Amino acid sequence: MDDILIKNGTVIDGTGAPERLADVAIREGRIAAVEENYSGSAERVIDAHGRIVAPGFIDIHTHSDFTLPLNPKAECKIRQGVTTEVVGNCGFSVAPALPDKVDMLRDYLSGSAPWLPFEETDFSRYMDAWPDISVNTVMQVGHNTLRIMAMGMEDRDPTDGELQHMQAMLAEALDAGALGLSSGLFTAPGCYSKPEEMHALGRVVQAHGGRYSSHVRDESHCVHEAVAEAIDVGETCGIHVQVAHLKLSGTGKWGEADKLLEQFTAARERGVDVHCDQYPYDWATNPLRFLLPTWLQEGGMEAMLERLADPQTRSRVRQKIAEVGFNNFGHIESWADIRIAISPNGAAEPGLTIEEIAEQRNIDALDAIFDIIIDDRGATRILVRSMSEDDVRRIAAEPTMTVGSDGPCVAPYGVTGQGKPHPRLYGTFPRLIGRYARDLGILTLPQAIAKMTGNAATALGLSERGTLQEGYAADVVVFNADTIMDEATFDEPHTYPTGVETVIVNGAVVIHEGTHSDALPGKLLRRRENVLG
Repeated sequence: MDDILIKNGTVIDGTGAPERLADVAIREGRIAAVEENYSGSAERVIDAHGRIVAPGFIDIHTHSDFTLPLNPKAECKIRQGVTTEVVGNCGFSVAPALPDKVDMLRDYLSGSAPWLPFEETDFSRYMDAWPDISVNTVMQVGHNTLRIMAMGMEDRDPTDGELQHMQAMLAEALDAGALGLSSGLFTAPGCYSKPEEMHALGRVVQAHGGRYSSHVRDESHCVHEAVAEAIDVGETCGIHVQVAHLKLSGTGKWGEADKLLEQFTAARERGVDVHCDQYPYDWATNPLRFLLPTWLQEGGMEAMLERLADPQTRSRVRQKIAEVGFNNFGHIESWADIRIAISPNGAAEPGLTIEEIAEQRNIDALDAIFDIIIDDRGATRILVRSMSEDDVRRIAAEPTMTVGSDGPCVAPYGVTGQGKPHPRLYGTFPRLIGRYARDLGILTLPQAIAKMTGNAATALGLSERGTLQEGYAADVVVFNADTIMDEATFDEPHTYPTGVETVIVNGAVVIHEGTHSDALPGKLLRRRENVLG
């Protein structure tokens, strides 16, 4: 007898193949059958008549390592149909954390993980201590974190000893089961590195059968050069490369989506194993301090705060922004396009724009930004409207694209329910299906599902996940194709989507009819054990 039988559903299996009527049987955490008119019996039967039955969605780019220990039920992701999250992105990871660098790492991640406790650990112990949660987790080690551990926030090349230290920590993480290395070359200290440093680390990744993902050095003025740099690491080192949250940021680059996508086509034609992902929104989010020139962060938090209090430094920053725009974002149309998301220490009110704050305080907008960073010790997080919706749609229509929320897993309650974060945390996957596939018709439903499942599993090298096949892990989502939609907004971001009815992780029902079962069946998917290496 099977454990669960999902009957009468319309199966979209994650391969891109057309939908078909079939039943899905689950036994001992695995898919036992995908058959029309399946004759077996089960302890629990779920009637999926009129519903889509698909593989659980894979959120290929998240920062949930900052929140899942605080929100093990994985509320905002599991209710979208997400069953697997990839963490440790953009060069940021919670481990390794060495004894004399824990405080520096805590300060560095204050704008992303304000409530997470930090402890001394290597990557192996960090993985071993990962809590029971509702979703599967794939981990990466961050280049920025490695650099901080080896040489702090210094703007220089590493010494031979420091580079070897980074390589050794990376090897330890890969041996422990990390998928690979992530970089965040858009901000300090990753931005201080040169291509030679990334090649040296890439060779370690290659030697251990790992993978490389990158928030590229620039997503605005030099986005094409930055993407080329990421591809070069993959091509030179012979490793898979994933370009994170592909976008054209800042008004000066709007309209160049086709040119950007051509770089990936050309690289694949040369034999480079390169993928990319996207979230379907024209607003981005980052710590407020990341808007400013990266030289401000050299030496760490205290050095940055001291610089920002200096009128001459403020003038220098003001001139730089007038010339080239904001770091990683380029020129923004209006101060109203920058709004406060989270301010853990109360330096600014979530939901207010920089324009509104400057008017309230009767000061210049940039001075308002400087003051908020100082008052909140760099922990304030913002939302920025930096992209063109036309570009977002063009990139979303690319069938080879994968999907990543680029956000942590939060909930409307508890410590992670504070502020007004990006609505993509609650809505990325239903939005792609409901708005971009169903309502706008820029891709078919099987294409949309494949981007979220089979394509993502291929990009990650996930074994026996991502498609509905006999013997594969039973990660399954059942949803109503007519009603699925994101409901989170910028004013009310802590809002669950509609249309996602049942979510199963490793054969355990986690969500059914809007209710969380409190089950925590997620697995830590270590490379070589659960990932093709």
